[in-house]
Amino acid sequence: MELMNKTVGEILCVQAIQHPENEAYVYPERHLRKTYAEFDKETDHLAKAFMGIGIQKGEHVAIWSDNKPQWLLSQFATGKMGAVLVTVNTNYQAAELKYLLQQSEATTLILDEGFKGTSYLEILRSICPSQRESDGGHIHCPALPNLKRVILMTEKNEAGIYNWSEFLKHAEMVLDEELEQRKQTLHPDDVINIQYTSGTTGFPKGVMLTHNNVVNNGNMIAETMKLTENDRLCIPVPFFHCFGCVLGTLAAVTHGATMVIVEQFDAAGVLRAVQDEKCTALHGVPTMFIAELNHPDFKTYDTSNLRTGIMAGSTCPIEVMKQVIEEMGAAEITICYGLTEASPVISQTKTDDPIEKRVSTVGKPHPHVEVKIIDPATGDELPIGDSGELCTRGYHVMKGYYNNPEATREAIDSEGWLHTGDIARLDEDGYLDITGRMKDMVIRGGENIYPREVEEFLYTYPGVSDVQVVGVPDERYGEELMAWVIPKEGAKLDEDEIRAFCKGAISHHKIPRYIEFTNEYPMTASGKIQKFKLREMSEEKAIHS
Repeated sequence: MELMNKTVGEILCVQAIQHPENEAYVYPERHLRKTYAEFDKETDHLAKAFMGIGIQKGEHVAIWSDNKPQWLLSQFATGKMGAVLVTVNTNYQAAELKYLLQQSEATTLILDEGFKGTSYLEILRSICPSQRESDGGHIHCPALPNLKRVILMTEKNEAGIYNWSEFLKHAEMVLDEELEQRKQTLHPDDVINIQYTSGTTGFPKGVMLTHNNVVNNGNMIAETMKLTENDRLCIPVPFFHCFGCVLGTLAAVTHGATMVIVEQFDAAGVLRAVQDEKCTALHGVPTMFIAELNHPDFKTYDTSNLRTGIMAGSTCPIEVMKQVIEEMGAAEITICYGLTEASPVISQTKTDDPIEKRVSTVGKPHPHVEVKIIDPATGDELPIGDSGELCTRGYHVMKGYYNNPEATREAIDSEGWLHTGDIARLDEDGYLDITGRMKDMVIRGGENIYPREVEEFLYTYPGVSDVQVVGVPDERYGEELMAWVIPKEGAKLDEDEIRAFCKGAISHHKIPRYIEFTNEYPMTASGKIQKFKLREMSEEKAIHS
């Protein structure tokens, strides 16, 4: 499979010519449907509006909302006129937003009024109290000296902020020829997107991704899923994360498929969209699939059109994977593995891989992607079957971290290898198995334990809906294991019975000393479990037990 040499805008143009009447996107709850021809026209108009308010090629435009139509349109419109889209986590509060806008040097902020009870407008006012004295869409904010313009996704009138209609009128100031001239200046190696890592550890870093990074990754993902213009992909994962805007929107658009978009995850809403829109593909992190499968009305929804999709974002429990295949009917569901710094997908299972490979590995590396497993201590490449740090090289590796050359040098070595920080091994057939994060590994009495192995075993215990295992300090052994178990609805679980289940089945040192029951885990907005918070909670529990 050849690499594409196209910009984000160009791939949409191609589909508008090849499949003009095919539905590009559907918002079921809004009764909103647009063809590829309409989508292409809308994003041209929006690109002209961005130019009309003075945004130059290379300027940073931050966007802060859930999966609204304006988010989707902005992704492709900025891709057409050369601005860099900076994605903002929907869960951010004042300090996090201020950090991101300062660090990214964003000149423009597009935002919704709020999200899940948090007022984005109030947060912006708290950072920029002088907003009320600002004129039109031009803002003066001493705390954010780079910020010049704010655009609201609704029609609400706010001092210092364009509402959406006011903003769109600026498209009339730009001729079609001017937009075409701007498009001609763009290069596929230009940075088009800055994605902030989810911050499961330390301050988020701004990952710079190019057209070539994300267009080719989206294309490879879609090819591996065997997507065509006849597929309908349900996207309930957030756009601000690569899962939404690369594995979701770009994978669909590279192949002319229809995007069926759920603005905020809700298990019943997803199942309804899959049924009513006859979706053939569904994306989600494991916790989303677990919520859908465990929904009390699951069996009343028709998911028979499902064929494929992606489960990714965190470790995919084997038992959940089997249920998605057998009970949802997604017989060709795939697993992806990667990280934002790799655009994000490094490896993926194929639709026709043997079931054993699809539930126990993260597939083979994509075409044009190199991988190697190294000894983290020496940097030496390890033989097949040995566990070590996974490194990768190829078109998919980020340009670097924005304004952070030191962190970039730590992540990408002098030969272009991106060091992932993940522990993995390659089997003799070329499939990758991720056994954990280097920092998640638990060392108990000199024995290395990878939490995922213990989690996979505990998933097989009846009544367990989800489980996460972390290490806690221990005076005698250095570290001990604590398992956090979410029981299935109505299940009564007993920690001693779970330990008895482990005895004789897994090594003694892998049996969790502590078992806690919970209803939920601390999560990032993109659905990743924050293990560092679980570790903090575990240490508190262990101290008092």
